[in-house]
Amino acid sequence: MPAEAKVPHEGAPVAQAATLNGLAAHGEGRRRVIVERVAPEVDGGRFPIKRGVGEAVVVSCDAFADGHDVLAVVLRFRDAAESAWREVPMRHLGNDRWQASFTPEQVGRSCYTVLAWVDRFATWEHQLHKRVEASQDVRVELLIGADLVAEAAEHAPLVDATTLRGFEQSLRAGDAKAGFVPELAQLMATYLPRRYATTYARELAVTVDRPLARCSAWYELFPRSTATEPGRHGTFRDVIARLPYVAELGFDILYLPPIHPIGRTFRKGKNNSVTAEPAEPGSPWAIGAAEGGHKSILPELGTLEDFHALVQAAKQHGLEVALDIAFQCAPDHPYVTEHPEWFRARPDGTIQYAENPPKKYQDIYPFDFETSDWQGLWQELKSIFDFWIAQGVTVFRVDNPHTKSLRFWEWCIDELKREHPELIFLSEAFTRPKLMYGLAKLGFTQSYTYFTWRISKWELTEYMLELTQGEPREFFGPNFWPNTPDILTPQFYGGQRSVFLTRAALAATLTANWGMYGPVYEQLLHTPVPGREEYIDNEKYEIHHWDLKQPGNISWFIAALNRIRRANPALQSNAGLRFHRVDLDFHESEQIIAYSKATPDLSNLILVVINLDPDKLQRGWVQLPAEEWGLGASYEVQDLLNGVRYTWTSGFNYVELDPATMPLHIFHVLREEEMTHDVGDYV
Repeated sequence: MPAEAKVPHEGAPVAQAATLNGLAAHGEGRRRVIVERVAPEVDGGRFPIKRGVGEAVVVSCDAFADGHDVLAVVLRFRDAAESAWREVPMRHLGNDRWQASFTPEQVGRSCYTVLAWVDRFATWEHQLHKRVEASQDVRVELLIGADLVAEAAEHAPLVDATTLRGFEQSLRAGDAKAGFVPELAQLMATYLPRRYATTYARELAVTVDRPLARCSAWYELFPRSTATEPGRHGTFRDVIARLPYVAELGFDILYLPPIHPIGRTFRKGKNNSVTAEPAEPGSPWAIGAAEGGHKSILPELGTLEDFHALVQAAKQHGLEVALDIAFQCAPDHPYVTEHPEWFRARPDGTIQYAENPPKKYQDIYPFDFETSDWQGLWQELKSIFDFWIAQGVTVFRVDNPHTKSLRFWEWCIDELKREHPELIFLSEAFTRPKLMYGLAKLGFTQSYTYFTWRISKWELTEYMLELTQGEPREFFGPNFWPNTPDILTPQFYGGQRSVFLTRAALAATLTANWGMYGPVYEQLLHTPVPGREEYIDNEKYEIHHWDLKQPGNISWFIAALNRIRRANPALQSNAGLRFHRVDLDFHESEQIIAYSKATPDLSNLILVVINLDPDKLQRGWVQLPAEEWGLGASYEVQDLLNGVRYTWTSGFNYVELDPATMPLHIFHVLREEEMTHDVGDYV
């Protein structure tokens, strides 16, 4: 190439274009405020948090900017159906942390986010105050403030604009005091444009449930075992006759295992025998026969009209009927012949039955969620919910959801709740923690838990702190059950009455949602299948006849627990839980657990003290934060189980609990204004 030849220089335009593209990627570069670490937020906003109607959502964030300007930060919220945001100012907590709250008032979905900007007027006012204190010449600063006021006046309605113009003239006239008038600050916060405001990168969601979703008491029974005389199959009409009993116990949800036709092929017999006798009814979870499937009713129970009558009668007793949804089929289910592609075929041409080796469930075929017709399967399974919703059911207990497609549940529940936001879904997934929590994030309202296997004081304390103070508190609705038809844990094998009392009390007071499988629990049944955590002569495989007036039952105690729960708002939430030290011979007692629940304003304080030893009297000294609670040097506590009052003092107070009589206290901690009257009815 000749020395004089010149290569066109193209580097500068290319570099300039790259720079401009980089600037564009940053958006409006004059937005100086950074907003981050917004809480609550589940998985970066991927899933909504959960709250009940009227339950506050407390939101916090970090918000900061360069320099020393004053910031304004607001919490924005709206119902999902609304387009306009509502706002509340966020309070500066210190160290660039801000906080505010809002209270959803409608069942459904709400949204929230954070908006922050440099508050030009507040910054000007702050600096003016410092200059005036230093006796500096502020004439120029007053003119700057007057310009800001004039800008705000341009965006205000006539009346407020007139007021602002008056402040503007005062500032231009040199009246520094006008800049500190609270009315001016309020008007400026309202009308001065929020120049270069920063909106948090994500709109966050909250699922807002009705009160029953946040606080409920479930009672499970088998309709076929409700006949008034032995030897007869119970019906829906028999269940209607049982409703007063369930209502008197104080429950608000009556949960029925599957009510559909039961398969005959490979029907299970007594105690899960693989061979059933001709008269044996089979397991209700083996769904489907010639009479129909998931949208049909077992003829022995009655008709669809009888079921409607049950739903209506339950409402008259303050109860809602919950149905079990088990997405599985007996070999006789119509789906098996109509849609064989929905099931997994084995090489020998048979259909794969359910297994959890070494357990085999030959009477159940699971659906294959990897079927080529997965869309048809999803639509049909959703239609099962649609059918029972049309019959008046809004509460569902879902069997083993962790063995079905997670993506299906997210789609199905979202579709259902979009049209029926009042629905409640209880997940029966005794599985790994992350999978259990994942189902809750995907839409399940409540969840069975590991409570059944948490026995010691340490286990109970650690588990409750995880559920109520860790991240799960934002999305996981624990529902504590001391027993189920599938679970009879070893602590009950001895048959001690004290164990039945304490486990029910723990379930009913540690969490706002609890349930029990009756009437086996009231009657203290406790014999397991040898080597298995299951009831012998299990009601899952045979019809029982129950004598509800059996001597020695604890129905009176169950009713007392539910009555105490209804009378005390502190027990209707999972918030406000606190564990307290119990000393014995200068060491922490491992046999007495003490915990309190309180409403946010401390107007309702409940203290529960339980002896976890099923056989021996235990004593100790309970330490309470009396001063923090504003109780003074001495105060009274009243046992809500018997009405007895005790005078306690700040510091440690003595308790003695005998499992032979009553192994627990449920105390109402009385404030001064409550000490002159009783606070409830007692057993």
